[in-house]
Amino acid sequence: MQRRLHHGNRGRLRSHGYFRRLGPGIVTGIADDDPSGIGTYSQVGAATGFNLLWAAPVALPFAIAVQESTARLGLVTGRGLAALIRERFHRSILSIAVLCVVVANTFNIGANLGSMSASLQLLTPIRFEVLIILFTAVLILTEVFIPYQKYVQVLKWLSFSVISYIAVLFFIDADWIEVAKNTLLPQMSFTREHIGAIIAIFGTTISPYLFFWQTSEEVEERGNGDALEVGFPDRGHMQAMRGDVTMGMFSGITVMFAIMVTTGATLGARGPATISSAEQAAEALRPLAGDSAGLLFSLGIIGTGLLSVPVLAGSTAYALSEAFGWREGLSLKLTQAKAFYGVIAFSMIAGLFMNLAGVNSVRALYWSALVNGLVAGPLIVLVWILARSPDIMGTHSSGRASQLFVGGAALIAVVAPVLLIFAV
Repeated sequence: MQRRLHHGNRGRLRSHGYFRRLGPGIVTGIADDDPSGIGTYSQVGAATGFNLLWAAPVALPFAIAVQESTARLGLVTGRGLAALIRERFHRSILSIAVLCVVVANTFNIGANLGSMSASLQLLTPIRFEVLIILFTAVLILTEVFIPYQKYVQVLKWLSFSVISYIAVLFFIDADWIEVAKNTLLPQMSFTREHIGAIIAIFGTTISPYLFFWQTSEEVEERGNGDALEVGFPDRGHMQAMRGDVTMGMFSGITVMFAIMVTTGATLGARGPATISSAEQAAEALRPLAGDSAGLLFSLGIIGTGLLSVPVLAGSTAYALSEAFGWREGLSLKLTQAKAFYGVIAFSMIAGLFMNLAGVNSVRALYWSALVNGLVAGPLIVLVWILARSPDIMGTHSSGRASQLFVGGAALIAVVAPVLLIFAV
């Protein structure tokens, strides 16, 4: 029997219906520009101006390499990342890896839910507590009862509202020579502020939850166990996956660059600034939208939040389900995977209570990225070991370029927190 191309026609990237056909990679790229990402990049731009723009082109090959490795793991083995860690490493390593991603994801969910509610308050007088409870309830119900592929088709387009940050580049008064210089000539100040910002940037660009999500979604797209068949995946499947992942991460980091330039030229124009509210963050869009800046900002935060919170909760559910051997998958009904969906609901409720405890939602976005950055290093090392193993990957084990960039991403993620300890 001839196999259909993985994720339908996603391998044909140059014809009508491009965005409709893209697979998990574009979802991952968009989810990467979640409220946590928008908040982090905005804070970095406001605080450091153009000084860290070089982080965007530097992060791109590392982000692509890590996500390609996780996607290849799922595509080749037919198993999720936590399942592969359980098979390959000691149980204690699995426990630590899953605990790290659960903690980071829960904190990230809370930050995203809070920022979505704070953003909507720019448009409505409804109390923050009411809004966040409504968002949590809606997201739980949609992820549990609506097939994710139908849900995400709508949100893909809504979340493209973050492209407004690219559009605003044509309206801001920026020193483009300085932009080019700081983009192409890296300059690093070994201060706590700059090193912390680097950790946050890499933490939200190369996020641990995306590793588990990407691997498991590749498995779901093609059906569990298919990778055991001889001759699968073939060259067409691998090219399609790589094109999908590359476009997803390129899109995400392009938006990251635009946000940092925009906020650096507006909020950070008069020197380092700290963003502590949604109103302040929305001001970066005023050159484009004027008095509608709050509306445009809210659409971007809410759109990416509606997409990324299910990805975060789903990532947590995949990790725990694979670790404990539960039935898993967004393609399954609630009655078929009660524990899996229970984790999704519980993780969102935990994020809800984090906000009800009084955490500043906008500042929490930056701190959630920092937590992701601290957790990412050990997990990238595990991905590097798994993806380069011929015993697991056969002829699809990582090549030299992939090993170099994934290893480099792990090195940055491990060394940066150490530098933070000794920074002044």
